[in-house]
Amino acid sequence: MADLNIQPPDTPHAKLSASLMEHGHVVIEELDVAGAAAAAAELAPHIEAAPFGTTEFDGARTKSLDGVLRHSAAARELVIHPVMMALCEATLLPYAANFQLNYSGIMHLAPGAPAQDLHRDGLLYPVRHPCPPMILPTMWALSDFTAQNGGTRVVPGSHLWEHEREPFEDEVLNTEMPAGSVLVYTGGTWHGGGENRSAGTRTGMALQYSLGWLRQEETQYLVNPPEIARHYPERLRRLIGYDFGGPYLGFVDGDDPHRVFEPGYSGPRHRSRPEIDAAFEKVDLIRFGDVTPAPTPERAGRRIATLQRAPKT
Repeated sequence: MADLNIQPPDTPHAKLSASLMEHGHVVIEELDVAGAAAAAAELAPHIEAAPFGTTEFDGARTKSLDGVLRHSAAARELVIHPVMMALCEATLLPYAANFQLNYSGIMHLAPGAPAQDLHRDGLLYPVRHPCPPMILPTMWALSDFTAQNGGTRVVPGSHLWEHEREPFEDEVLNTEMPAGSVLVYTGGTWHGGGENRSAGTRTGMALQYSLGWLRQEETQYLVNPPEIARHYPERLRRLIGYDFGGPYLGFVDGDDPHRVFEPGYSGPRHRSRPEIDAAFEKVDLIRFGDVTPAPTPERAGRRIATLQRAPKT
C-alpha cells in the first residue's frame, strides 16, 4: 500500500509539483501555522452559526460554510500563498493562459460525522479520466487532522487510473497533518472526508483552483461582488475572476474586467493583456472525447491562411 506523500514547508516548488503529479496528492506540513490559526479565529463565529448538512453527501454532522473570503482576511492571504500560486502555475498553466479560484469553503466535522463518499472533484465536468488536471483542490488544516477525527481520505495514485476503476478499502489513507498544513491534490484523485470517531471537531478549509476557461463551481462574482472585492489585493481580485481567462475571454465592454476597480480610466480598451497572450501561446491544446480526425489529403497548391489562435490586441 502506498504511503501518504508528506513534504516539509521548505521543499522547492519544482519538487513539490513533480511529487504532486506523481502521487496525485501532496501534504505540505505546517506551511502557514500562523495564517491558519488566524483564519480559524476569524471564521469561528461564522462556523458556529452555520447549519449542518441536509444531504447524505454534505453530512448531517458536518457544517459547511461557503464564500469564506469575505469573512476572513487571513483566508484571503492563504488563497494567494506563494507556494499555492507556484503549484497552480506548474499544474494548470500548461493547459490554460490563466487560472482562477474555483471554490472556497469550510468543512467542519462534529463528533459522529460519518465518512463522506469518495469522489473526484474533476467529475464536475463531463471529461473522462485520466485527463490533464483541470482543478487543483487544496484542504488547509485549521485544526489538527487525524485518522480518528476524520482527516480527509485520499487514494494515492488514483489520478492516473482508468475512469471506471474505483478504490479498494486498503488503498484509502486518512490524511494526518497538524494545523497549518495543507493537502493538495488533483481533480482526478479519489478522496473524501473521513469519519469523526473522536470527541472533538475537525475543521478544514477547502480552496480550489481551476483552469481559467472553465465555469467556476462557486460563482465568485456574486460571492465577492465589486463592492466587497475592491478591498482585496489586486492579485486576489484577478484570481477570483476579475481578469481574462485567456485572450478575448471575459472582457467587459471590450476591456479588462479589472477596470471596475479603476474609476476614471480613460485610456484605450484592451480585450487581453500581453501576459495572457504570451501564456496562451504556450498552452497545450486538449482534445476531448474519442474523435478521430479526418486524414489530411496530400495535394498540391497554396493553402489559405487561417487564424489558429485568438487575435492579439
